[in-house]
Amino acid sequence: MKRNHRLVRSWFGLLHRPMSLRKREVLPSGVARKDIEDLVGMPIRDLSLYEHALRHRSMFRGHVTTGTESNERLEFLGDAILGAVVADLLFEEFPDHSEGFLTRMRANLVNGQALADYARTIQLGSLILMSENMAGSEGRDNQTILADAFEAMVGALYLDLGFGAVRRFIFRLIDELVDLDSLAVQRSNFKSLLLEYVQARGWTQPSYAVVTEEGPSHDRRFTIDVLVEGTPRGRGQAASKKQAEQHAAREALDALRPEDATLPYEPPVENVTSS
Repeated sequence: MKRNHRLVRSWFGLLHRPMSLRKREVLPSGVARKDIEDLVGMPIRDLSLYEHALRHRSMFRGHVTTGTESNERLEFLGDAILGAVVADLLFEEFPDHSEGFLTRMRANLVNGQALADYARTIQLGSLILMSENMAGSEGRDNQTILADAFEAMVGALYLDLGFGAVRRFIFRLIDELVDLDSLAVQRSNFKSLLLEYVQARGWTQPSYAVVTEEGPSHDRRFTIDVLVEGTPRGRGQAASKKQAEQHAAREALDALRPEDATLPYEPPVENVTSS
């Protein structure tokens, strides 16, 4: 009950502030209400939530922290909310398709590359709060930083305005950027294709195991095996775990498909999408 009273008081405080003052609100960090509202396409309540979502951990390097100062907690929340919103969208758009198909489509819509593309479209990079060193190292266009910040913004929007607001934001963004019908026939995410393949046969979900991790921190090399029904079926090597998993999944599909007369063989596609 106390929490509800605080929410009511905060609402009254917001409603009684002149609109012109709300529009001009800028936090000490430089995050402006107008910029956030332009970005999400709707009025917001708590600007500080979005400021928190924009804090990259590089800001706190060299400082003693509790681990909650950066946007990583909001990223965690936003990842879950985003997955639910996209699942909702796909469930409506493709009522006659299987779970495996929906899983593959969701993976294509919420992988790191896709999230970074969404972030670039709304020009999120220019608003991210980061160290000068990170900014000077092209951090504002770094795929991982952009994807993480986008998820954190989704988490902030959810806490501020609820699931419906996130749904409107994501649906509008995907509608502008993605041709779902074309995406439905693309076959480039090998992890998702492998998952769809095993689900169609009632098998357990594939698992991925790191075999080796070599090289210095700036030039790592990962070797990963994928196990299908407990048996190693593919091995991949790459500079990131996700990419190595994609290569392993591709090799597993190449091995499994010729063995299965119920599924026509499809030549592997060169364009690998991370997931």
